[in-house]
Amino acid sequence: MSKIKKDQHKRSKKKDKYRVSNWSEYNQSLINRGNITIYFSPQAIANWYDNSPAQKGGQYVYSDVCIETLLVLKVVFKLGYRQAQGFSMGLLGLMGLDLLVPSYSQLQRRSKTLDVEPYKIPKDGSIVIAVDSTGLKVYGEGEWKVRKHGYSKRRTWRKLHLGCDPKTGFIHCFTLTDNSVDDASQIEPMLEQFEHKVDEACLDGAYDTQDCWDELINRGIKPVIPPRKNAVEWHETQPGDLPDYPRNKALREIERQGRKKWKEQSGYHKRSLSETAMFRFKTIHGRKLYSRKMETQQTETKMKIKTLNIMTALGMPASLIHCRTLLARQKVH
Repeated sequence: MSKIKKDQHKRSKKKDKYRVSNWSEYNQSLINRGNITIYFSPQAIANWYDNSPAQKGGQYVYSDVCIETLLVLKVVFKLGYRQAQGFSMGLLGLMGLDLLVPSYSQLQRRSKTLDVEPYKIPKDGSIVIAVDSTGLKVYGEGEWKVRKHGYSKRRTWRKLHLGCDPKTGFIHCFTLTDNSVDDASQIEPMLEQFEHKVDEACLDGAYDTQDCWDELINRGIKPVIPPRKNAVEWHETQPGDLPDYPRNKALREIERQGRKKWKEQSGYHKRSLSETAMFRFKTIHGRKLYSRKMETQQTETKMKIKTLNIMTALGMPASLIHCRTLLARQKVH
């Protein structure tokens, strides 16, 4: 069977159509993202210079708040370090603020060790998280060159692991690693970042490891992970001695009603919304990291996720299923 026929077969089932129900509010939130006044607060202006106690060695002139404010402008408006310096000087001049601006070299050096405070996500009860990973290019050829002529050895990527709330779109945790790091190994450091109570975690088959299952269960989190297709039930000393283990229950349910039905009933498809968060990340901040060293890449990623959460707080689309789709379902039933 040709590839075209396979694609046609996969698309034979019509997808549900959704419409944005709060378009007016969401449209205004998109406009507010470009309003530069929301990125300067009185606290940032009052704490522009470093006031920490004197200590041995060189003393900082500019505070972490100042450096973080300029990095926010750099990330949001996709500026280089030099352009970020010039942009900030012009902006402060237009605002009539008599504040000095750190040079581009100071900004770059300070970003290596900057302690970025994450965005305070509003608490509203317990949440469900969806976790997945994606690649961010550090350097290498573009996709057109690779498709046309193949790739060379000088292609370096970082792996970004994200944990988001499918309901609100907020990114609650992340890790940035080399591209050779296993996804399941990042569950523990990501869960350590949570300030909210987590009821359920939706992950794909790459997280189907005993360490991952045990880590979630020990924290009181319900794992929603599809066991691999060749999976067998786990046991301690002999087969069948762990009948109540969540993974073994999932295997029996899959065997009884099929994998597709299990995914629908378990709510596994909420995991796909983590890919929506990755799409938003790459659409707004790009698919590459401008930093070359891992320490600076960590700070860059923290700033990008923080600004993305700020944009999420400004407003997100509320999608509702189209009325015609609901009517068609009622006719079928």
